[in-house]
Amino acid sequence: MKSLKLAAKTASQTLIGSAIALSLFSGVAHAATVSVEVLSIVEHPALDAIRDGVRDELKAAGYDAGKNLKWEYQSAQGNTATAAQIARKFVGDNPSAIVAIATPSAQAVVAATRTVPVVYAGVTDPVAAQLVKNWSPSNTNVTGVSDKLPLDKEVALIKRVVPNAKTVGMVYNPGEANSVVVVKAMKELLARQGMTLKEAAAPRTVDIGPASKSLIGKVDVIYTNTDNNVVSAYEALVKVANDAKIPLIAADTDSVKRGAIAALGIDYSDLGHQTGKVVVRILKGEKPGVIASETSDKLQLFVNPTAAQKQGVTLSADLLKEATEVIK
Repeated sequence: MKSLKLAAKTASQTLIGSAIALSLFSGVAHAATVSVEVLSIVEHPALDAIRDGVRDELKAAGYDAGKNLKWEYQSAQGNTATAAQIARKFVGDNPSAIVAIATPSAQAVVAATRTVPVVYAGVTDPVAAQLVKNWSPSNTNVTGVSDKLPLDKEVALIKRVVPNAKTVGMVYNPGEANSVVVVKAMKELLARQGMTLKEAAAPRTVDIGPASKSLIGKVDVIYTNTDNNVVSAYEALVKVANDAKIPLIAADTDSVKRGAIAALGIDYSDLGHQTGKVVVRILKGEKPGVIASETSDKLQLFVNPTAAQKQGVTLSADLLKEATEVIK
């Protein structure tokens, strides 16, 4: 009888112990669940690559959507008012971190919160965009990864593709801070090399075609930075370049696949992974204010001989040999 009572008591203790362990485990699992919300100003290949790179990096670090990660992505479809609305919604959700892709998105999110961790990505100049005061740790809730490019190397590429170029055209959105910064810097840089910049404003995607046409007969080459309006409607610009035989050089390597002759730019998937690593550091307990803003030094040269032919240019054998990827 005693042995039966002892066995029952032992079984009862085992069940209670198991229940406590299960309860503790559930609590740990629940506590380990994090939420990351992602806002992009618009959908186009470069920005989509950042988004996917972030998600893949989180998964590699053990944060899996649907398991221990709540992941939400929204695009503002190119509308800054919509970006602000989504930003406020995200802040109200109080996630573990918000990833803001491209300058207008980052500005909207940073304006909406001083407490939720914000990681920007694909922002050319975070200082000019007033996201951070400088490139050092911000001591705020903001950090991120910039896609800033060395413009001297961009101009060198333009001259290699079009050696006799004197006037460079740029189609851009004057309402996009990163583009305004690049236009100003390009003007100064080109002037030092005896060249000039001809601007064509395109505040909306529907303005890309007409703005491009306004450059016909006035420029020797068109250069496009990572302006989100321009990149999202790049085919309209390519058509003008092809029809008018104006060489088109890009800062975004994905634009070469869409019809630009060449680009010396960042692999935006790599930039997404780099951004994802920053997010992981925050999810593991680091404060964004102690993480300095970063840039990428992994530049890649993409060239498109078919586009060059359509736009009246022959690429040198050296340039083709140096290319990371030749689009065919």
